[in-house]
Amino acid sequence: MSTTGESPAGTETITAPTPSASTNRRQPFPQGFLDTISQGWAERPEHLPPAREQAAYAAQRRAAVSVAFTGKRLVVPAGDLKQRSNDTDYPFRAHSAFAHLTGWAADSEPGSLLVFEPTADGHDVTLYFRERAGRTTTEFYADASIGEFWIGPRPALAGVAADLGLATAHIDDFAAGDADLVVDEDADLTRFVSELRLVKDAYELAQVQLAVDVTAKGFDDIVADLPRIIEHPRGERVVEGLFHQRARSEGNWEGYDTIAASGPHACYLHWTRNDGAVVPGDLILVDAGVEVDSLYTADITRTIPVSGTFTDIQRKVYETVREAADAAFDAAKPGVLFRTVHEAAMKVIAERTSEWGLLPVTAQEALDADKGGQHRRYMVHGTSHHLGLDVHDCAQARRDMYYDGVLEPGMVFTIEPGLYFQIDDLTVPAEYRGIGVRIEDDVLLTEDGAVNLSAAIPRTADEVEEWIARLSA
Repeated sequence: MSTTGESPAGTETITAPTPSASTNRRQPFPQGFLDTISQGWAERPEHLPPAREQAAYAAQRRAAVSVAFTGKRLVVPAGDLKQRSNDTDYPFRAHSAFAHLTGWAADSEPGSLLVFEPTADGHDVTLYFRERAGRTTTEFYADASIGEFWIGPRPALAGVAADLGLATAHIDDFAAGDADLVVDEDADLTRFVSELRLVKDAYELAQVQLAVDVTAKGFDDIVADLPRIIEHPRGERVVEGLFHQRARSEGNWEGYDTIAASGPHACYLHWTRNDGAVVPGDLILVDAGVEVDSLYTADITRTIPVSGTFTDIQRKVYETVREAADAAFDAAKPGVLFRTVHEAAMKVIAERTSEWGLLPVTAQEALDADKGGQHRRYMVHGTSHHLGLDVHDCAQARRDMYYDGVLEPGMVFTIEPGLYFQIDDLTVPAEYRGIGVRIEDDVLLTEDGAVNLSAAIPRTADEVEEWIARLSA
C-alpha cells in the first residue's frame, strides 16, 4: 500500500497502488527441470500456407495508403493485451485499421506493428511481431503471457509472410526511426484508413453477410428457447448466453455487448446489464451481432413479444417503427446524402407520435431543423451508421464523408429506427409506458438501392409471431 498524504481533517489517506502481475504463483524451477525441459521435442516442420483470400485485398488497401502518404514513415499498431484484473487479460482483438491493412484477423498477435518505410517509389511494408520462441529459451516455459507452454502454438515469421503475402520481421528488429517522419496513430492517417472502409470490397461484403447469417442463427436460438428464458429469474442473462454460444461456436466473438432488454429495460438504449426477468406480456428487445473470424460484424435488433403475440398497443408501436424503417429503406439510394435516410425515418416518427397526441406541436413543427425535435424524446438516436470491422465503422471519417456524405454502391450500414416510452414518462398515456421497440437491419447499397442483408430474420409483426410459434412450441 502507499500513502498520499493527509486529508483536510488530518486523517491519513491510503491509496492502493496500481495492480501488477502476481508473483505468488511463480515457483522456482528445480535444476532437473532446467536440465531437461529443452530436450525430447519433435521437430516442427514449417509448412508454408498459400496466401489467404483477403491478402490481395489488403495489398490494394496498403497501396492506397502508400499513395496518400508519400515520403512518410507510417506505423500502424495492432494494440496490446489489456489487463482485466491482476494477471488476467481481456481477450485480444486487433485494432480494426491494422486488421484491414494486413488481413490478419482473429489470429493476429498482440504487440504487432505494420510499418511503411518510405522509398523513392512508394513504401516498403513490413509486419513486425514477436515470433515464437524456440524450446531452448526461457520464454518457452517461463513466460505465462507469451510462452507456448502456456498459451499454445504461436506463428512463425515465414508462415505469416506466406499467409498474408507480406514481408515479416521480428519485433526486436524494429527501430523507431526519425520522429518527424513517423505517422503513428496520426489524425490524418486515422481519418484516411477510416474513410478507406466506407466502400466495401467483395471480400468485405461476403464477410458481413456471413456475420449476418450466423447472427440470424443466434436469434433463432433465442426464440427457440423462450420457455427456458421465461423460467429463469434472470432470463436476460440466458438470452445473452445463448447468443454468446452461437457467436463463439461459429465466429470469433460478439461485435459488441449484447443488449437483452425486456419490459421497461427496452427503453434504455444501451442496456447491457442484462440481469432482468423476461415476463410474458412484455416485449424483449435484443440487439446483437456476431463478429466472425475475419473480425467483420453484424448489428441486428429484433423486438419480440415474450408471450408470442403482440398486444394491440404493442403492435401499433411496432408497426410504426417498421413503417419508419421501410421509409428509410426507400430513401437509401446512390447519390443521396446519408442523413436523408435518418430524415425519412424521423418524418414517420413525427407524424405518428403527433397523430397519437403525444406532441405539443404539429408534426411539421416538430420536424423544423432549428425549433423542432419534440418527437426526438421518443427516439433520441440516429437511424443509421456504417458497419464493417467495427460495429460503428468508419467513425473517424470526416463529417462531409459520413453523415453529410453521399451514398455510394458498396456502402454497408444499418437502418434502425425505434420508439421508446420510458416507464415514468408522464408525457404519454399509461398504456404506452414501458414499451420499447427497435427494428434494425444491415443494408448493402447497390446501384438499384438498398438490399437488406438480414431480410431472412422476420421483421413484420405477423412474421415475428409466426416465428415464435414455429420455433418455441
